[in-house]
Amino acid sequence: MEKRTDLALEVRESFPEDDVEVSGVVLEEETYLDGRIRKSTVEIKNEQGERQMNKPIGNYITLEFTDRGKYDDPEEREKTRKTAAGMIAQIIEKLAPEKGEVYLAAGLGNRFATPDALGPFVLDDVMVNRHIKKHFQDLYPEGKRTLCAVTPGVMGQTGMETREILGGVVESVKPCCLLVVDSLASRSINRLCSTIQITDTGICPGAGIGNNRNALNEKELKVPVIAIGVPTVVDAYTIVSECMEKSLVQEGYTAEQIELFLRSFANESMGELFVTPKDIDEQIRDIGKLVAEGINLFVKEEGP
Repeated sequence: MEKRTDLALEVRESFPEDDVEVSGVVLEEETYLDGRIRKSTVEIKNEQGERQMNKPIGNYITLEFTDRGKYDDPEEREKTRKTAAGMIAQIIEKLAPEKGEVYLAAGLGNRFATPDALGPFVLDDVMVNRHIKKHFQDLYPEGKRTLCAVTPGVMGQTGMETREILGGVVESVKPCCLLVVDSLASRSINRLCSTIQITDTGICPGAGIGNNRNALNEKELKVPVIAIGVPTVVDAYTIVSECMEKSLVQEGYTAEQIELFLRSFANESMGELFVTPKDIDEQIRDIGKLVAEGINLFVKEEGP
């Protein structure tokens, strides 16, 4: 069974440690605030890198927060949060088109299933202003960014693919860029609700949990797509296999023996089980507000 993850960083980490360089893939890492924030950039440069990573060519930028940003000192906590929000805005700025004023944000997911509710929660806190520009032209001169937003729901609620809904909205609004926010799957419990991935390759909703829907990317929607995601679940097989693998390595078993053992207990029913933090309600709203702050900072900046 496959260890599921939506994070390009985790795919890159899965290569053997002696593979310092993977052909067609560039990894850069930086730390901020004494290591409290780690920024990792995975760039897939060509088709060879695309095949090895099993992800589209493009940029995947990941922000990780140690100790989930929870510090005893309120000032340090606030400093970390402001720094992180500013970094989110800067990353979006880097990946966004050079020219354009109107941006469309889409909050994917099911509001009534908390681990999948990141998108709707983020949109609750973003500052939409496209409608205001029509009445206050002096506050929004040419070049100043405006934002509109939509929460398309899920197929079980609407009977429509998310791509169908967003395709119609994009055709009507004609934004210069689509900002898509969605929940992701990770291989690591420690990365749940404490990691943000931002990519210019779009997203395939539900891929992390094996429920692939139609892709949302520039090829399909005819507009640049920046996907912002936070891992909220880990599948049960990944948790069990990771723990067993570490134990077996310490016991001196070979890679082939470990793989054979893991295959012996893997089954399809385990692949349908997913784990999420017990306080997911609090964590997802907290990280969601941070993502919204980053988007708001980006929109407030003067356009090119």
